[in-house]
Amino acid sequence: MWSARRVGTRMGARLLQRLALAVALSAPLAGCFHPMYADRGDGSPTLRDKLTAIEVPPLDVPNGSRNARIGIQIRNALMFKLYGAATGAPPLYRLTMTISTARSSLIVDNTTQLPTVENYGIDASYKLIEVATGKTVLTGNTFSRVEYDIPGQIQRFARTRAGRDAEDRASQEIAENINTRLASFFYAGI
Repeated sequence: MWSARRVGTRMGARLLQRLALAVALSAPLAGCFHPMYADRGDGSPTLRDKLTAIEVPPLDVPNGSRNARIGIQIRNALMFKLYGAATGAPPLYRLTMTISTARSSLIVDNTTQLPTVENYGIDASYKLIEVATGKTVLTGNTFSRVEYDIPGQIQRFARTRAGRDAEDRASQEIAENINTRLASFFYAGI
């Protein structure tokens, strides 16, 4: 006859077996984990040291244009992610970027023929150039697409603010993508 105690004991034994198997399988990998931003202990520069040695010059966009504001947003966000401050170490690398933007209407109101949902996108190309040699060591492209709602057709200032918030979100995403790519490049070793 089955009792509750016997069933509970069997389930506990199975759980302990599974736990022991998981520990046994993960034990050989325990020494392989190394935090990306940690000091390696061998005196070599850390990932943070390598990232602070990247100079981010202003983007080459026409002054007073909408892309000028976006270029400043991307540059500021990227510099904060790389350095954590306004300036880094003496530059060993220079990161040059070009951007293009696009806006499209996703949903249009049938009665007013005005958009109610729009999509905003940024495409960015970047090159990491070694300052000493002038050699390009990394090239890449990234993009960001964000959508935003227009809260009513008579609220034109709300539409402008929603568009600007979408630009800021897309700029942050571009900076995050580039920072992640640079970190993985330097972590893998040049």
